[in-house]
Amino acid sequence: MNRSKKYIISLAVAALLIWFIADAFNQPGVQDLKDDFEEVALYRNENNTGPIIRIYAVVVTDTLWGQMKKYGAFMPHTKYGNTKVYFFKKGLPAPKEVYAGTENFDSQFKPYLLASYEKDGMGTTNFVKFPFGE
Repeated sequence: MNRSKKYIISLAVAALLIWFIADAFNQPGVQDLKDDFEEVALYRNENNTGPIIRIYAVVVTDTLWGQMKKYGAFMPHTKYGNTKVYFFKKGLPAPKEVYAGTENFDSQFKPYLLASYEKDGMGTTNFVKFPFGE
């Protein structure tokens, strides 16, 4: 192979490498969403050998349902684990603690719950608006 072919191949490889690196740093994330999401409580079990359970309580400034779904999808999820995100309106009561079990926060906060997002162990998602009524 002559020098010019090696030079062209080197440039092509360098361009691809730069493109891959730039693409890796420009992935969409929570910061790109239109609402102001603020995590106020988090639970993650310590079990690293079985299913990982993650539960979040998040306050939002507006009821942008599509943005809430996207936020839930951005949250970490482990295969065969379970991720739950509970959305509350900023300025209204919201839990400062969430925990595992059938009830994930104190029942006094149920009237203030705007929506819930869940991704189960098989990757199935469920988004519910006003799970306890408006």
